[in-house]
Amino acid sequence: MKILFDTNIVLDVLLAREPFVHTAAQLFAKVLMGKLTGYLCANTITTIDYLLSKSLSSQQAKKEVAKLLQIFDIAPVTHGVLESALGLKFKDYEDTVIHESGKMIGVKAIVTRDHKGFAASNLSVYSPDELLTLVDKL
Repeated sequence: MKILFDTNIVLDVLLAREPFVHTAAQLFAKVLMGKLTGYLCANTITTIDYLLSKSLSSQQAKKEVAKLLQIFDIAPVTHGVLESALGLKFKDYEDTVIHESGKMIGVKAIVTRDHKGFAASNLSVYSPDELLTLVDKL
């Protein structure tokens, strides 16, 4: 199952944010085991580098980004994705770009803790707990 991971899920793991880190880390493990095909939007990578650089050294932030690039496939942000995102009725353009980049590559769902941000999605939207339960049933 192709799943797009929202930025908040990745940050939960990298910053060990309680109480979210445990479920998010289990989803990372599902990707590593091949039970999910995990995708990150290209702009998620740059956002994560920027945010990690505030709490870690720039070199350490780059190491974390390199690990993500080994685990996840990347959903590109193209001119078409950006234009398409402008035409949708999401409240947050960043969420819209994430959504459209995933749609472009054929993901089936988005995993996020921000359900409100993806309320206008025509993709399935799962919380980490919901997705973990679903994957465990497969």
